[in-house]
Amino acid sequence: MSETIIQPLTELTPAYRALVESASAATKTAYAPYSRFHVGATLLFADGSSHSGANFENVSYGLSLCAETVAMASASAAGRLKEIVAIAIAAEGELAAAITGEFIAPCGRCRQVLAEAVNICGHDIEVLMLSRDGLRVRSTTARALLPLAFGL
Repeated sequence: MSETIIQPLTELTPAYRALVESASAATKTAYAPYSRFHVGATLLFADGSSHSGANFENVSYGLSLCAETVAMASASAAGRLKEIVAIAIAAEGELAAAITGEFIAPCGRCRQVLAEAVNICGHDIEVLMLSRDGLRVRSTTARALLPLAFGL
């Protein structure tokens, strides 16, 4: 899939709906005392299992970790990067509307991390971004999000 598709959450397959709901639930575990922008990300593996991550801020913003990076690093530590099929991203908090557009998209750094995972996987990764209202999902791919990534 290289195009972008927007659809209601209710029209996703059960597996993808569960993936997005898991990312949304992961926002509750975010440590975001500075931005109050709670982000959750959940990876879907080829065997149907999943793993979530949440952002972890630091008073020195440059040392903060995005939810996508936390999830990807955890998958790497478990030796599972090659198994990633998709990632879902969700956010909540008072600054979500100010920081993002209509859908919760990965930042540039996370797009590059996803591009590296694409190289490792040998296939593109589907990216599902939940709308701020939690009712719709925008689906695309890691390559479509960062078409001229370093190393590709």
